[in-house]
Amino acid sequence: MKIEKIELNLLESPIKMKRSQGVGTIQASIKRVVLRIRTDQGIDGVGEAQAWEVFSGTNENVFHAIDVFLRPVLIGRDPRDIPARMQECDRALVANPEAKAAVEMALFDICGKLAQVPLHVLIGGKFRDTIPFSFSIANPDIHADIELAKQMLAEGHRIFKVKTGFAAPAEDLKRLSLLREHLGDAFDLRIDYNQGLLPYEALRQLRQVEPFNPTFIEQPVPRDAIATMAQLAAALDTPIMADESVFSPAEALRTVQERAADIISIKLMKSGGILKAMKVNAIAETAGLPCYGGTLWEGGIALAAASHFIAASPNVSLGCEFYMPKYVFLEDVLAQMTPVAAGHVHVPTGPGIGVEVDWKIVEKQRIAFAG
Repeated sequence: MKIEKIELNLLESPIKMKRSQGVGTIQASIKRVVLRIRTDQGIDGVGEAQAWEVFSGTNENVFHAIDVFLRPVLIGRDPRDIPARMQECDRALVANPEAKAAVEMALFDICGKLAQVPLHVLIGGKFRDTIPFSFSIANPDIHADIELAKQMLAEGHRIFKVKTGFAAPAEDLKRLSLLREHLGDAFDLRIDYNQGLLPYEALRQLRQVEPFNPTFIEQPVPRDAIATMAQLAAALDTPIMADESVFSPAEALRTVQERAADIISIKLMKSGGILKAMKVNAIAETAGLPCYGGTLWEGGIALAAASHFIAASPNVSLGCEFYMPKYVFLEDVLAQMTPVAAGHVHVPTGPGIGVEVDWKIVEKQRIAFAG
């Protein structure tokens, strides 16, 4: 089997609501990359990448990286040899984890379809059928999110992660108070600063949010402030979760060695794909740190792939935040969304990633193509 062709689509996808985080805001639309790898045996694989300029890079760069630098090392090669293909990608291009994650998930999709098994079978087998689902409260209009959260509570959802750090500390406390006032204590509250606090004032401010009894506090300070992360993890009763501080297995090891977090958020877009995400998880698990399934702004293709990774990873035990396709995009590119019901994401059961792309929607949202 040989890779014959790689088709790249840069999309601009409309969204329903403004989303604010500690490092930036999105509104109206987001860009992302959808690719299709075609083989000489008629089996295609799909992948998706999503970058954010204030987080790790641009989607234009992802598109260009795959088109110019990764395409030459993939065309004519066997898609079934995934470790070899990804090592060649690493040699051809430094960093660019989102681009590599999209390529790798397309290769896994091909292998799963060829073997007629779901992706999770290829990486060790399934530990769980469903994953606890977390929705991020990130709309600057807190009352709009409260109304949405009430609807979701009635549907069985119980985990809400509040984005903080994009407003003044007093405003953060007000938003947390309103959530507890309107939703009560019958939900799992989590807090995510997305690097929004200055290291010298973080401890004082986080002590003010601990009375709201959050399950964890995510990435309160900039990603390189490892000493402060360690100080916060030691000083606070609430567990600290590292997100932006851990992209790679090497950064996971540093976090463990420095005792800079109690939990690690794993995102395929950060790690560069499932194989490296498994290494991050193995390091965390060995150190006794549970993990969480994070997301950037990916859609249904990438999140379905990530759900297979979590399904096969017992240590990724704190749920996932795979809410973009159902709750934020006006229209995702899947013919049928991965089910999200009763507070859980249901892991796909079809071969490969287990999703079907509606290429008419891809064409409608497309702003650039290379094939």
